[in-house]
Amino acid sequence: MRPSTEALIVIDIQNDFCPGGALAVAEGDAIIPAVNAMMDDFATVVLTQDWHPAGHSSFAASHPGAHPFETVRMEYGDQTLWPTHCVQGSHGAAFHPGLRTSPAQAIIRKGFRRGIDSYSAFFENDRTTPTGLDGLLRARGVSAVTLTGLATDFCVGFSALDAARLGFAVTVELAACRAIDLNGSLAAMLERMRAAGVRLEG
Repeated sequence: MRPSTEALIVIDIQNDFCPGGALAVAEGDAIIPAVNAMMDDFATVVLTQDWHPAGHSSFAASHPGAHPFETVRMEYGDQTLWPTHCVQGSHGAAFHPGLRTSPAQAIIRKGFRRGIDSYSAFFENDRTTPTGLDGLLRARGVSAVTLTGLATDFCVGFSALDAARLGFAVTVELAACRAIDLNGSLAAMLERMRAAGVRLEG
């Protein structure tokens, strides 16, 4: 068992991000056995869940004439447009059935505000609106986090960067993550994480 000061954050292992889903990450379901096994090593386990209302501003379908994976300018900066995914209450938004959920003490839902996306488990994409995860971890005496899940180059990576910015010691278990790798996004995010002092393992 890890010290009580360490927490496991499991990012967005949901049906829509796994094979057959609306925004499937290649081999997204292959990490589930490793993630499940890691849960028993941590006193604090938190799951995150993409939780978009229908018609969310990050959906390409919400922008006439736009296509998935194009970039548009929002009030808070550049935003990649995605296929409609993880709509609240849908099968796609549900956790993958193979994922253990009983060891988790909290579920952080993100992306539920219609006008702003949220990659990070800590902040929405304006980098200032908090999800509450920081306060939860600090209240439990957590000072180090290990991140797993989907996708390495988006929600996992931005969560790692924010955790480092907040002063946590951060490890990303790459063997328990999978990436979208959109136009070189994986290599770029790995470099950003290294530069921020994130420990990359696996």
